[in-house]
Amino acid sequence: MRQPSLSLMSALLLGSLAMLPAQAHKTEVSGDVAGTWHLEPNHSPKAGEPARVWVALTQQGGQVIPLEQCDCALAIYATNQPGADPVMQPPLEAISPERFQNIPGANITFPAVGEYRIALTGRPKGEATFTPFELSYTTVVAIGNAAAPQSESTAPVTPTDNALESPTALPPNQSTGSGTQRIAIGAAVLGVVGFAIAIAASRLRTR
Repeated sequence: MRQPSLSLMSALLLGSLAMLPAQAHKTEVSGDVAGTWHLEPNHSPKAGEPARVWVALTQQGGQVIPLEQCDCALAIYATNQPGADPVMQPPLEAISPERFQNIPGANITFPAVGEYRIALTGRPKGEATFTPFELSYTTVVAIGNAAAPQSESTAPVTPTDNALESPTALPPNQSTGSGTQRIAIGAAVLGVVGFAIAIAASRLRTR
């Protein structure tokens, strides 16, 4: 009884993996559907930073299931809150990453650091014939790169009033006062010498 289920799983895995790029990480099987998860960037999401998840869905034999043939829903749960409502239910959109066309994907911003379970459920739509499925993927969200506050050492310096003053516009000091006094004394000495010369010249004329 085990041989059919093993053959089915092997066919699903081989069919899906043959079409997947080397960096895809986790492939899971539910019913007759295989789904391979990819989480950007590099399967290492960070809290508060945008990430993208997409799932390559394939049927037995490797036929890709596009989103238009799947009534799919995505839900994200915090693993430390079993039984709780989803943290978020981002809307799915048809994307075409790498070799795939119109597969389900969504943009996610995880709210906080921790472990999360991403669950994708789906049922056939239109003429699709696969069985309803539920696939899940668990990831650990790391701390995000918060913008560092500007430090005082790197902050722009605003010139102060003192810095804008001319270096020659200094307040009067003692050395400036001494220079003024020397000029006044010199002028007085010149006046006395001139007065003495005038007297001497007057005496010479009277003789």
